[in-house]
Amino acid sequence: MSVFFRNIPKVELHVHLDCSLSYEAVRYFEPGIQKAEYLHRFVAPLNATGLPDYLEKAFEGIRFMQTAESFRVVMLDLFEQFRRDHIIYAEVRFAPFEHTQQGLTAYAAVEAASAALEEAITHTGIEGRLILCTLRHYPAEQSMETVRLAHTFRDRLVAGFDIAADEAAHPLDPHLPAFAFAHAHGIPCTAHAGEACGSESVRETLEKIHPQRIGHGVRSIEDPALVEVLRQKKVHLEVCPTSNIRTHVFPSLFAHSVNALYEAGLSVGINTDGRAISYVTLSEEYEKLHQVFGWDTAHFLRCNIQALDAAFIPEHLKSRLKETLTAGYPR
Repeated sequence: MSVFFRNIPKVELHVHLDCSLSYEAVRYFEPGIQKAEYLHRFVAPLNATGLPDYLEKAFEGIRFMQTAESFRVVMLDLFEQFRRDHIIYAEVRFAPFEHTQQGLTAYAAVEAASAALEEAITHTGIEGRLILCTLRHYPAEQSMETVRLAHTFRDRLVAGFDIAADEAAHPLDPHLPAFAFAHAHGIPCTAHAGEACGSESVRETLEKIHPQRIGHGVRSIEDPALVEVLRQKKVHLEVCPTSNIRTHVFPSLFAHSVNALYEAGLSVGINTDGRAISYVTLSEEYEKLHQVFGWDTAHFLRCNIQALDAAFIPEHLKSRLKETLTAGYPR
């Protein structure tokens, strides 16, 4: 990998904590594990049949993350990955109710993640925030509890609310009250859409829950009218190219819509999704986009500025981070 792509500053808005355990982090929990076994258990197969097959690998990380100390280990590990990748700001997401299998409450899980994030920020100097996820297959009550936690912890580094998991298998409607609560209380929202389903899922998500950002959204390209709506409303797309290849949204990066979405004038950011499951760094994502589409520093700078514009943080912090960002790109 080119040193250049590793060294330019980056922003990452779409990364799942429990999908990003490095080999070193897993060895902390399971000292005898060999690299081959790690790759088999934590990395999505190249021949994955789709999103459900990809998501199966998340359960391995979740299994370890059931105590406050485990959150600390995983968060510090992730921020060490960020440091090597020259990330200057990241929004890290997770679903609190997935971490209640060994006695933690959802509240305690968010508390542990918040404390771990605060330590990671202090240790690395990298700014970060948390996004709390509900999942499509959850009942409405769990979605509401999750968004209430986002409200409770908004002064403790929780910045937003998200809905994730398999959009093709579960409807959006049970979760509408939770998003109504979010909007009523000024909680920024993003939502996974346009990944397992087509452009109609993005349109439904925009019309029913009005998020500021869309996680993935890459199949929006199927509907030119929708692309224009996204452009006019300045809805930011959190694009995760390698993840979309591993989940068979596209057969290859050559066929991916990211360049077309960029050229259409949409707000686009580049992300890893799950650094372990996709087995990729953000620097590697950049290099692939350079090789396949000829993206250069102007493309990456624009994507990072647009990501910061869409970040769930105050304007004064955005301004400071933009200064750091632009100073790190050659003129």
